[in-house]
Amino acid sequence: MNMQNENSFEQFLSQKDEEAWSAALATLLRSIHEVDRNATQIWFAFYPLSLWQALAHAEDRERLAQQLLLQGDYDLKHQIDRSHAFLYGHRFWPQVKKAIEQHADSFGQSSSISLADQILTVARRVANDLKKDESLLNGITAVAFMTLQQTGLAAFTAAPGTIHIDRKHANKSPEKILRHRAKDDSQGLLGFLRTVNKQFTITHDENDDKAKYKLNDGQDLAWGAAEDRSRDWVAIDPRRSEGPIPVECRSASCGTCWVGVLGGAEKLADVAAREGKKIKEFGYIDTAEPKPLIRLACQAQAGGAISVVIPPWNGQFGKYLRSLKNTEERAPGAQPAGGRIEQTDAVN
Repeated sequence: MNMQNENSFEQFLSQKDEEAWSAALATLLRSIHEVDRNATQIWFAFYPLSLWQALAHAEDRERLAQQLLLQGDYDLKHQIDRSHAFLYGHRFWPQVKKAIEQHADSFGQSSSISLADQILTVARRVANDLKKDESLLNGITAVAFMTLQQTGLAAFTAAPGTIHIDRKHANKSPEKILRHRAKDDSQGLLGFLRTVNKQFTITHDENDDKAKYKLNDGQDLAWGAAEDRSRDWVAIDPRRSEGPIPVECRSASCGTCWVGVLGGAEKLADVAAREGKKIKEFGYIDTAEPKPLIRLACQAQAGGAISVVIPPWNGQFGKYLRSLKNTEERAPGAQPAGGRIEQTDAVN
């Protein structure tokens, strides 16, 4: 983004780094409706600010993308209206987008309101206009702020502002969606006595009634998906060579199969040592939680019905971003993240 061409709101956002956003999200989470609490955190994991900054400041963006093994659609600019279709708040995207454009136009350069408070203010305004629970707007409004930061006001405004779910699914209540996420498959008469041959449903797109497959108790998410031949998955996404979940190695070595867990995280086996190590190396999530919201499908074994969302891209960028951060900490004021591509900084 060219600072000379930014308006004051864009300049305000450009000063917000991952630390500022982490603090804002920590404040916002308690105000986000349960239906979107996980989804909002997943979205921010799918579109990390640090990766966007590294690519934006790179001398050779395409070369860096190749070194980080980025595949698929990782650029928010290409998916302004649809990256967040898995959030319940996506239903209100046209109104949220318009409200943020108005907020950007009226933003005062001297504004001292915090990032979290600005998000809450815009969400409250839209909620009042729509006569909806404010908690349903907070997550999607945070997503919209970050989308504008990564795409710029011109591209954000140029997007048509359409929603990408049909009327049937748009009319579902938050409570109905939460009940569906919590429900487990019936194992038939006296199923509670059944100890073998249990099967569970994995939903991989809550806005598509046919986006489901079955897997056996204890089977990992990727193996179950490989049995689903209901569509030409490669035509939908070249990374989907075996079912709806993209896979390559099946050994936690490539990072292709990462997914976000909207519902049922507690029904997945704890993260084992290898998955925990590799998911951090890939850059997807850095946590010691035993059942996080981001998992590698080839490692996550299911013991119940799960609802996941599949990101449209994958890569291996964790080591590179950490090396940049370490360099900047050692030399404050050095070249911005991504400004120089070194082979040793790429994934080895």
